[in-house]
Amino acid sequence: MMRKGQGMSGLIALLDDVAGIAKVAAASVDDVVAQAAKAGAKAAGAVIDDAAVTPKYMHGFAASRELPVIWKIAKGSLRNKLLYLLPVGLALSAFAPWAITPLLMLGGGYLCFEGAEKVYHALFPHDQTHVFEEDEPGDPAHLEERKAAGAIKTDFILSAEIMTIALAAIPPSNFWMEAATLATVAVMITAAVYGAVALIVKADDVGLHLAAEARFAATRAFGRGVVRAMPHVLTTLTLVGTAAMLWVGGNIIVHGLDVLGWGAPYDLIHHVAHGIGQGVSETFSGAVTWIATATMDGIIGLGLGLVLIPIVTRGVVPVWTALRGKS
Repeated sequence: MMRKGQGMSGLIALLDDVAGIAKVAAASVDDVVAQAAKAGAKAAGAVIDDAAVTPKYMHGFAASRELPVIWKIAKGSLRNKLLYLLPVGLALSAFAPWAITPLLMLGGGYLCFEGAEKVYHALFPHDQTHVFEEDEPGDPAHLEERKAAGAIKTDFILSAEIMTIALAAIPPSNFWMEAATLATVAVMITAAVYGAVALIVKADDVGLHLAAEARFAATRAFGRGVVRAMPHVLTTLTLVGTAAMLWVGGNIIVHGLDVLGWGAPYDLIHHVAHGIGQGVSETFSGAVTWIATATMDGIIGLGLGLVLIPIVTRGVVPVWTALRGKS
């Protein structure tokens, strides 16, 4: 009888331990998801740019091949993040944390350059530096592979920015927490970006189908509205992506300078933004302060990007092209 009671008490103790472990694991999962969401939000500019750029690679495909190509690019993007960038990010965090801020600023400078280049080309249209390959006659399978490979290469640059920004946004913790958080960021952002790309690319087809085949007049009208709206949606996405790149890029540079010891730009922006926020009612003060901060960060990002345009196009690009041996 005594042994049976001891066995029951041991089982209860074991169940208590299992319940405690489960609670810790659940809390850890919650922490990972919360940190991943916060880190992903910090990478908004690069994420929106990724979603805005990828649809350009879909030109020239039959409608039946668009989703398979998007899936192929999405798998390549996930491979970029998990197999290459995640180990590099963890190695930096463990052995060279001092390098994260300079690398983050390098990515921020790239965002500023890309955003400023889009603004410059919108104001002064001419042949762009970044030209997407034109559709060429030939084997459709070869065209598909070539365009998917090009999109995955472009994604690698944007994914590097996203993962670096996410790494900098994660609070100090143990190796496994950082790894789980970065992996979660990679999966969440890849799913969000390429899910959005799939919706954008197929919206025209869905609209045309509804306009031609729907049973009810209201549904057909909705389909026609979708078709008419898509060019405006793409334009808006490009504008929002450009603004986000400049804002995030400028913010990264300002905060990086502050971390490296030159806090004057950060302090000035903080002081001016809070002064503007205090000039409105308390209800809108926080929103106005944020908008003022983002605007000033964006102006700094645009200015830096405009400075970088001739440096990149006349210096970096020719040198890189010569090293690759291509015309």
